[in-house]
This record gives sequence, C-alpha cells and structure tokens, in this order.
Amino acid sequence: MRVLTFSSRNTKEIMRDPLSLFFGIGFPLVLLVLLSLINRSIPKGQGPDLFEIEKLAPGIAVFGLSFLALFSSMLIAKDRTSSFVLRLFTSPLKPVDFILGYTLPMLPMAIAQSVVCFAFSLLFGLKLSANLLLAVVVNIPIAVVFIALGLLFGTVLNEKAVGGVCGALLTNLSAWFSNIWFDTSLVGGVFSTIANILPFSHAVNAARAAVAGDYAAIMPELWWVIAYAAALTAAAVAVFAAKLKKN
Repeated sequence: MRVLTFSSRNTKEIMRDPLSLFFGIGFPLVLLVLLSLINRSIPKGQGPDLFEIEKLAPGIAVFGLSFLALFSSMLIAKDRTSSFVLRLFTSPLKPVDFILGYTLPMLPMAIAQSVVCFAFSLLFGLKLSANLLLAVVVNIPIAVVFIALGLLFGTVLNEKAVGGVCGALLTNLSAWFSNIWFDTSLVGGVFSTIANILPFSHAVNAARAAVAGDYAAIMPELWWVIAYAAALTAAAVAVFAAKLKKN
C-alpha cells in the first residue's frame, strides 16, 4: 500500500510535464516516418532490409524507450534536491520501496509508447496481428533496463548532470549499439563485441522476432535483457540504500 501511494504521487509528477511525455512518444514517430519515407524512395531490394517496416518498427519502439531513463533520472534527482525526499527518509519506506515507487508509474508509459509506435507503423504497411501485442510485452524488460539506469544515475547525479548522461549519452549509446540503424555484426571487432555484451541489440532482436512470429528466437535474446533489468534494478536499490544511510 505504501509503495502504491508513493507510485501514485510519482504518476502525478510525471503527468505535470506533458511536453516531455509528448516528446518521448513523438520523436520516435518522427524517425519512423522519415526512415519509412526514405526506404520507400529506394528501389525494392537495393536498400538495407533493416529499414523495412517489419524490422524498423520494433527497433524504433525499443529506441523510444530509452527516453524513460531521462524521465526517471530527472524525477528522482529533483526529489533528492527538495525537502520532499527528506520527509520520505523519515517514512517507513525501504530502499526497495522507493525504487519500485519510481519504477511502477513508468511501466504504463513504456507500454503506451510501444503501443503507439506499433499502431502508427500500421500506416506504413506493418501487418496487424497478435504478434504486435507480444512485442509490446517483450519490450517491458528493456523498459525496466532504461528505468533502472535512470534511477541509478539520478541517485548519484544532480538534475543538470543526468540531463547529459541519460539524455544525450545514453540515447546515443543505445542507438549505436542497438542493431537498429545498421547490422552491428558487419562492423565486427570490438564494436560488435560491445554490442553483444550490452542489452540493447538483444532487446531489438527479441522485439523483431516477436513481430515476425519467430517465437523460438525470442527468449535466447530476451533472457540477456531480463538479466540486465534484474541486475540494474538491484544496483539502483543498493545505491539508493547507501545514499539513504549516508544522509
């Protein structure tokens, strides 16, 4: 009950910034439109198949979730610099309750982002099927990864710093190593190795497998993302606990 009450308060804080919500959903759609139009102007079979809507839509849906890191980091960083968090420290909430309270309101937003992205992709030829709902579910673990990263950085950095780290740095990192814009395996070397270690390309591959109905290929990719989500959430709880003890 205490976690739900805290989550409700955080939901209201998120809804007070509709411009950021619109940007988080709207910017990926702009990319989807531009890349789809570019792909249509290229003779069939001569362009990269990554820009085909069946592969582009899941990739853009995953990329759009990277903005959750910025939202969650700004929320917790803002609370840390206000008297609100000092009052929370005197409450019976435990560190895990705090992290859950910040995470839960972000999940409906993540689901909404994926649903809007896939729904918009129907205008560009994506076939409507139950696989799209599966892809939305498959995207939840990578959403937790981005949320946990935001909470982790937001716990140790101020509002100005998290804007750069979770805004510019993380979104670019997730874009370059996500297998969305180009096949990272073709680059090879250290770049390909890093891409395989990080969860972003695995998340995109799992989402693409879900959309394509290749069910056997989902979990080998998704387990990697789930492991990252669990580890980063645990790290966020541990760092928040350390910060709480210090204060």
